[in-house]
Amino acid sequence: MTIRVLIADDQQMVRTGFRMILDAQTDIEVVAEAADGVEAVELARKLRPDVCLLDIRMPKQDGLQAAMLLSGPAVADPLRVVIVTTFDMDEYVYSALRAGASGFLLKDAGPALLIEAVRAAAGGEALVSPSITVRLLRHLSKPPAAPRVNPLSERELDVVERVARGRTNSEIAADLFLSVSTIKTHLESVRAKIGVRNRVEIAAWAWENNIVG
Repeated sequence: MTIRVLIADDQQMVRTGFRMILDAQTDIEVVAEAADGVEAVELARKLRPDVCLLDIRMPKQDGLQAAMLLSGPAVADPLRVVIVTTFDMDEYVYSALRAGASGFLLKDAGPALLIEAVRAAAGGEALVSPSITVRLLRHLSKPPAAPRVNPLSERELDVVERVARGRTNSEIAADLFLSVSTIKTHLESVRAKIGVRNRVEIAAWAWENNIVG
């Protein structure tokens, strides 16, 4: 099954580079390019790609606004969005998570991580560049305003803490001596209990609630 991708970036060189990397994969096809956020939203709604790669700083409409229109909480049939940018400012990451993004990568993360992020998003997972996962999501950690009842089991907390540190399902399974399918089951339970939609939001929830020390 081919993963159909839309690339949105205001720099032609970046779009060309991403296209070359992704089109070289047998399971990925770039179906459209956009030079601004408005065009990205129009093309995405028309073509319904499996994954939308959005830069943050674009003319007419930035990538975060475009992400909110394509994958935000108010979208009935959301698309999968991965934010790719040169800027790793904390507020950008936080806004991307709240816009429903399925991943957040820096442009210098390298071809392998770009490909992995596209495949992860297409498969319903999420990937945040390891170079920013802990450093930036840590800033989301805030003391709770009032004591909260933690709805998660001890094993689920073990899984969530590792997700918040950027570990993959395979790595978590190895750490906890469990199967990958069991880890996926735990993550489904976590999503239902804390009311989030994807892996990135699980990580944000963990940092916000001081699950990670």
